Amino acid sequence: MEAIKIKYIDWDKTATNLKLLRNDNINLRRYVCAQLNLDKGDCSGDCEACKFDMDNSISQKELAQVFKVSDSMIINWENGKSRPALEYLIFYSEICKIDLYDVIVFA
Repeated sequence: MEAIKIKYIDWDKTATNLKLLRNDNINLRRYVCAQLNLDKGDCSGDCEACKFDMDNSISQKELAQVFKVSDSMIINWENGKSRPALEYLIFYSEICKIDLYDVIVFA
């Protein structure tokens, strides 16, 4: 029987992935935009006809509002100072429509 090896997460590289996704994932942008603007009545749900510029990156503050965490928590995740809980990583990957293994970097 082959032994199963423990995988260690490289949190610095994972943190970099989270920052890159925040700055360059259209699915995440659309989700955050809809979450922040739907309650204000500014969201039609039609992202292709949206008046908001989807090329702008999401701020850490906006992402924090969607995740219902503090701005500093997002900053710490993206700088590798703290580790996001698994449920946040799963939520992040689901919103971005990418596999969780594409978010987490194993050492």
